[in-house]
Amino acid sequence: MRVMTPERCEQRDAWLARLCADHYGREAGLTPLVTFTGMRQVLFAQEAARLWALVDEQQRPGALALLVLDEAGGGMRLWLSAAPGGDRESERRLIRELALKAPLRVDAADQEAEAFYRRCGITRWFALPGGRRAGLAKHHPAHGVDDLAASLAFDEAAILRRFKHDPRFFEAEKQCFVEALGAFPVGVT
Repeated sequence: MRVMTPERCEQRDAWLARLCADHYGREAGLTPLVTFTGMRQVLFAQEAARLWALVDEQQRPGALALLVLDEAGGGMRLWLSAAPGGDRESERRLIRELALKAPLRVDAADQEAEAFYRRCGITRWFALPGGRRAGLAKHHPAHGVDDLAASLAFDEAAILRRFKHDPRFFEAEKQCFVEALGAFPVGVT
């Protein structure tokens, strides 16, 4: 198994669609499609996000992770991660590899998530408002919570409005998402 980023846009879209579907699940409404669209149309277009995978010898992903630059350009936040087959160990291995090489930030909503990220090698932790915690890999430039820059993002509400007011755009994005899901490598569940 090795870590790689997709080589072609079609491969990137297939991985992103699967990551969104796996992370949000079947009962998430439009959230997977909004994230898929926002990443493709905004953050990938601005080179502000990068998709990574832990792949086997046939380049089939065992785990996927989406990283987004922060506003200062010095760090990257783990936006989403999942293992298509549900193998949390593959997901842990991928995040650990990224934490060793990237200025990575993760946000943990609870103690279970923090424990998982600690097993990924995230060692510096800070309390955030609302009971959340931010974990930083060794290459992250922040020294404290006040140094943390916000992640770049896209306007989810604007995408939803465009879906509502532009049916052709909605149908095109939905079709792209479905086709990308169908293009995910066979043999990965």
